[in-house]
Amino acid sequence: MKKMKNFKYILSSVLVLLLVITGCQEDDPTIGNIIAPTNLHVTAQIAGVDTNNPYGDGSGIVNFAATADNVINYGFVFNGNQQMAPNGSTEIGFTNLGINTYTVTVVAFGTAGNSTSTTIEVEVLATYAPPPELLNTLVGDGSRTWRIKAEAEKHFGLGPVGGTVPSEWFGVGPGEKSSTGMYDDRYIFNTDGTFTHIVNSVNDDPSEDTSGTLFGRDGLIDELGPHNETPNGADIENYPYNDYSENWSLIAPDGVETITLTGLGFIGYYTGGSHRYEIFSRSVPNELLLRTTDGNSEFDWWFIITSEEEENEPTFATIYTNLVWADEFDTNGAPNAANWAYDLGAGGWGNNEVQTYTSDAANSVVEDGSLKIITKKDGSDYTSARLKTQGLYDFTYGRVEVRAKLASGGGTWSAIWMLGSNISTVGWPACGEVDIMEHVGNNEGVTQAAIHTPSSFGGTVNLGNTNTGTTTSEFHLYTAEWTPDKMIFLVDNVVFYTYEPATQDADTWPFTADQFIILNVAMGGSLGGTIDSGFTESTMEIDYVRVYQ
Repeated sequence: MKKMKNFKYILSSVLVLLLVITGCQEDDPTIGNIIAPTNLHVTAQIAGVDTNNPYGDGSGIVNFAATADNVINYGFVFNGNQQMAPNGSTEIGFTNLGINTYTVTVVAFGTAGNSTSTTIEVEVLATYAPPPELLNTLVGDGSRTWRIKAEAEKHFGLGPVGGTVPSEWFGVGPGEKSSTGMYDDRYIFNTDGTFTHIVNSVNDDPSEDTSGTLFGRDGLIDELGPHNETPNGADIENYPYNDYSENWSLIAPDGVETITLTGLGFIGYYTGGSHRYEIFSRSVPNELLLRTTDGNSEFDWWFIITSEEEENEPTFATIYTNLVWADEFDTNGAPNAANWAYDLGAGGWGNNEVQTYTSDAANSVVEDGSLKIITKKDGSDYTSARLKTQGLYDFTYGRVEVRAKLASGGGTWSAIWMLGSNISTVGWPACGEVDIMEHVGNNEGVTQAAIHTPSSFGGTVNLGNTNTGTTTSEFHLYTAEWTPDKMIFLVDNVVFYTYEPATQDADTWPFTADQFIILNVAMGGSLGGTIDSGFTESTMEIDYVRVYQ
């Protein structure tokens, strides 16, 4: 097991800060005036308190609200833990049975770490004692490890706040979020009350590595710290983070068994909020169905977690099994003219590319069982090839499989994609574009898929990516499953992106008519980026192209 990075150092850091800032400190011109927060006020509302229940309803829950002037962030220190709350509001569950008095220190942080603090006492009743079978389920023998059950339908999804149908509005398919940084996370509910979050369970070979990435909601995940990741829709994928520890406890507000995590601890997908996870169901052995409300009070988020390790990678069951068209590239020489035509010319089509496409054997040839698209530097110019089935093979709906090893080198832009056959009459993007696979040499280990429609094109938000790692040294299988209502993208039979618009009008779903297949390698351009000054030549190899219906 990894050695965890314990975030309790925050508490000691806060106390050190409180001592240091008592001395005089001049303003730092790089950050503006250094002003300690003032007018710090804190209120505490015990859940269920009334005349007959002066210490609350027995849930042990207390809602705190802090306000101050010149404040950037708030911290609530209790029982040796610190819980950050940027908006000054937080909910704490106290679990010691009976009526107990707790002291909570509230710290208001200003510029340059300057801070002001105060304390508040609360007297709270807690009557819930977790059943032994639930404790045993969570903890086991003290080494039980949990994960998102990636192979299950709707293992992650959302619905209305207070809804009772799991993932009522949206639920992902098996393996669908494999590229986000969520599936390699592991969660341990330790017997001493600490919660361990391992952010990457597979990178400790040959030596320990506490680094990894997370998956979360845009805006809310900012609570973990600043980041440079570009949102994919409303998601932040592969947010860099380290292993950490918080505390966990079990409470039962309104009789609902609930896991509560201290600080910024979370499970699966960062949503902020109360960091409480209701146990909606624990009827399946070694499995929990959890629900939490996000910090925007916008959705309830659902998770299936399991303590059983997955034996195999998530698999995807296709609905298209009849092979209707293929090119296996078994005959040496020029590509089969019955299957492939060429796009010819310089500069690509609107992407600021620098290559010239040719039909020369120097740029495209079949040999040794594969089609080779060869990109070369020719003096100050670059040549390559773009092959297409337009006018030779077009189809509507099906499964496209392309086994390929991609071009390498800064500036290369390998692509396997499709365009609507009606492009000559309706133009682009009205014809629709399906990018089965795009890869650039400047981002070696990542491949992506994208959908371009009249409502989202060019810098589209309809895209997904996955970390493949050996794209230029090994063959991988790139697949798109095109059904009447969605597109599903896979690498090596593992789903990493699904496009399923909420409304399928012509602007969001132009994919009701024939498309044709394109294979090419571009240089530079809006996606390929800067070309390596030492680049001379690189090749994309295609083992086969197959279409099933």
